[in-house]
Amino acid sequence: MKEIRKFSLQGLEESEAMILIGSSDRNLRILGECFGLQISYRDGIFIVPDADEEEAEMIRRVLMKLLQLVRSRKQVLDQDVIYACRQIGQNKDIDYEEMTAKVVGRTMSGKAIVPKTRGQLDFVKAMDENAIVFAIGPAGTGKTYLAVVKAVSALKKGDVKRIVLTRPAVEAGENLGFLPGDLKEKVDPYLTPLYDALHDTLGGEQTEKLMERGTIEIAPLAYMRGRTLNDAYVILDEAQNTTTAQMKMFLTRLGFHSHMIITGDITQIDLSNNTVSGLVEAARILQDMRDIAILELTPDDVVRHPLVQKIIERYSQEQHISGGKRK
Repeated sequence: MKEIRKFSLQGLEESEAMILIGSSDRNLRILGECFGLQISYRDGIFIVPDADEEEAEMIRRVLMKLLQLVRSRKQVLDQDVIYACRQIGQNKDIDYEEMTAKVVGRTMSGKAIVPKTRGQLDFVKAMDENAIVFAIGPAGTGKTYLAVVKAVSALKKGDVKRIVLTRPAVEAGENLGFLPGDLKEKVDPYLTPLYDALHDTLGGEQTEKLMERGTIEIAPLAYMRGRTLNDAYVILDEAQNTTTAQMKMFLTRLGFHSHMIITGDITQIDLSNNTVSGLVEAARILQDMRDIAILELTPDDVVRHPLVQKIIERYSQEQHISGGKRK
């Protein structure tokens, strides 16, 4: 039966309530949109008109989870609200305390970089525990960013001596000779996401210094052939655009005291129609191998604008209806 539902959150202080509901009640508006209801707050009481008991209880559970965030990192973002709604709506638990306690690294300003979803938390844990980690998932799930932050953190701690970042330059057919400039200038257009994460954690000046020393190396995948990478954190980005031969070549570069992170989105394959993605093949061949983790992130793990999540889901639905993905 639908009626006006009212409830409070035990132990909620007024200062916490202001962060929880957001500026101009923004968080409550987003929460209301998730459930198709209006939610207001006054004098310690949350009010939900025209709601049944189950809807009110789900909203209360979402708010209780978001209160964990308020108490741990003193802010609630749009994506936090949407993620909490989705998880509670699917009857899944969220341990924000565990997420916020898992610091992957820090920005130049000292702000902690932590997982924002369960999938991201699993990814970070996998990087802690395995020599090779595959992270497969759609755009906006933080795959590349978290991998680079983890690599920088390992470098700062002295766990590795260098970072190697690589990516297949499919658009140039792995033949970059026709592009103007030196190798760095030829490759840069393909590696912007990697630079973004480096600049966030090291700053532009420090990144350039480390690159000049060779401590950070950025190169197209073709330049990995014939090498053995010891004491290194090696990241292969956009791995869905590798061939089977390229992926095998890359994986066999693994040296002693090294880690490899392979990221990609198998719905965004740019290879020709007759070419099988090396990422897809590797995930199939290497599953259940010791010291290798293969994780699949989902639209629930998207931490960009909420609309990105909806776009990904709509395209996934269309691909399912049309009978398959891009090959």
